Amino acid sequence: MKAFLIVLDSVGIGAAPDAEAYGDAGSNTLAHIGQAVGGLNLPTLQSLGLGNIPPLLPGGIAIPGVSPIATAIGGYGAMQELSQGKDTTTGHWEMTGLVMKKGFHLFPSSAPAFPASLIQEFERRTGRKTMGNKAANGIAIINELGARQMKEGAWIVYTSGDSVFQIAAHEEIIPLAELYEGCRIARELCDPYVAGRVIARPYIGQPGSFKRTENRRDFSYPLPEPTLLNRLSEQGIKVITVGKLDDIFSGSGISQSFHVENNPDAEIAILKLADQAGSFFCFANLIDFDMLYGHRRDATGYAMALQQADRFIGALLPKLSPTDLLLITADHGNDPTFRGSDHTREFVPLLTFGPGQTNKSLGIRAGFFDIAQTLASYFIIPPTPRGISFL
Repeated sequence: MKAFLIVLDSVGIGAAPDAEAYGDAGSNTLAHIGQAVGGLNLPTLQSLGLGNIPPLLPGGIAIPGVSPIATAIGGYGAMQELSQGKDTTTGHWEMTGLVMKKGFHLFPSSAPAFPASLIQEFERRTGRKTMGNKAANGIAIINELGARQMKEGAWIVYTSGDSVFQIAAHEEIIPLAELYEGCRIARELCDPYVAGRVIARPYIGQPGSFKRTENRRDFSYPLPEPTLLNRLSEQGIKVITVGKLDDIFSGSGISQSFHVENNPDAEIAILKLADQAGSFFCFANLIDFDMLYGHRRDATGYAMALQQADRFIGALLPKLSPTDLLLITADHGNDPTFRGSDHTREFVPLLTFGPGQTNKSLGIRAGFFDIAQTLASYFIIPPTPRGISFL
C-alpha cells in the first residue's frame, strides 16, 4: 500500500479568481506554453485527464495538443489555493493541511530590500559585509556582482517576488559550510519578519561564465502546526521525500529523504521507490519547471521538461499495484510567457490514479488541503483538521 504525491513545480493551469490581486490576471502556464510551442505532446497526462480540466474552470483555456478524452484512466480536477501567497513553501504546506491566512512577509522590491538593522546584525554575526540588498533575478545579480564578490568576499543578498532572503556565494571564495552557517544565522534573524525562506545560492566559474551549482539549500520558517507528514509518522507510516522537501519542512515528520536538485535524479529515485515493497508515502517535487524554465521565461525548455515528465509518469504507472495511489499536482504557477520573472497565482491541476479514480471528475477543490485529507483517508488515520477527501 503506497501513495505517491508528485508536485510538478509551478505547472499552473489558469489564473485563480484572486489573480488580479497578485498582478497575475491572464496568466496560464500550461495553455500559454502550449501556444508558444505549437502544441504539447503529453500522452500519459492526457490519458489521466489533463485535457479534461480546462472545461471545469471559469474561463478555462484549452491546452494546445492536450485535448479532452472521453474516458480518462484517472481522476481529474483543479485546486484553488486558499492561503495568501504564491510561493513554494505556502503551496506545499497547504497540501499537507496548513493554511497561511496572513501569508509570509514580502520584502520590498525597491532598494534597500532588507532593513538596515537586519543587515547590520547579519554582517556582525557572520563577519562579512553584504552587497546587493535588492530584488533581483538570481542569475542577473550573480553576473552583476560576482566579480566584485571574488575580490571583496562579501555576501550577495537579494530577494524576489517571494518571501525570501537569498544569499549567493562563490564556492571558491566562501566555502559551502560557511554559506550554510550564514543561512542559519539569517534564518534566525528573519523569523521575526515571518519570512518564508532563506536560500543558499552557491555558484562557481569566472566573470562572464558564472554557473549556479546544485548545492542550493532552503531554510524554511518554522512550521506553525503539525502537518500530514507528522500525522502519518506518528501512526507508524513511513514518509519519504524526494527533491527539496526535506528543506521545505525542515525534516519534520520525514522518515527518509532523497535530497536532489533536478528532475532526472528525482525521477530515478521515484521509480526505484515504486519497485520497493511495503507501505509508505512518497512526497516528491520536480523542481526544474520552475527553477530552470519558469523564472527564466523559457517556454521551449519548459515544454521539453513537461514532455520528459510525461514519459517518466508513463514509466511509473505500470509499476503501481491495484491498491497504490498516485496524485499529481503543482504548488503554484510560473507562466513563462507572462511579464516579470516571478510565480503566478493560478489554479493547479489535480490528477489521480488508483482505487476508484477512473474517469472521475474531481471538480474544483477549494483548498490544496483536500490532498492531506485524501491521504489521511487512504492510510486510514484520523482525519486532518481541514479538507474533504476525494476518495
